[in-house]
Amino acid sequence: MTSYLLDTHVWDWAIKLDDSLPSHIAEILIASDMNHVSPVTFYEIAQKVRIGKWPEMAAFSDRLEDILHDQGGVIAVLSGSIAQNAGLLDWDHRDPFDRIIASTAIVMKLPLMSADPAFDALSHRADWPGRVW
Repeated sequence: MTSYLLDTHVWDWAIKLDDSLPSHIAEILIASDMNHVSPVTFYEIAQKVRIGKWPEMAAFSDRLEDILHDQGGVIAVLSGSIAQNAGLLDWDHRDPFDRIIASTAIVMKLPLMSADPAFDALSHRADWPGRVW
C-alpha cells in the first residue's frame, strides 16, 4: 500500500490542477492508495485566505474537506504526540505549519510529498520517512 502526506502547496496545486504540479508527481498521487492531508493544512489555507495572502484559494476554502473526500484522500490525525514531537524536533526550521507536517510524516510513517527542500534537513533521522519530489 502506497500512501503519502501532502505538503500544503502540493495539495493546493492538486486542487487547482495547477501546472506547478509536475506531471510525474500528479501520476504518483493518482496511483497511490491513499493521500493524507494534515489538519494544519486546512488551518494554513483558511488563515492565509482570511488575511488576504492566498486569494486564489478563497474559492475553495469553505469546502476543503469535501474536496479532499472527492479526491479520495483523508485527513491525517493531529494528536498530542504529533504536536509535542513537532515542538521538540531538533530542526532549525521555525515555520509551525511545516513542523507539524514533518512531525505528522514521522509519527504516521508517511513519505512527505513536497517540493520544499527544507524538509531534507530531517534526512539524518532514522525515523524520517523521506520526501518525495
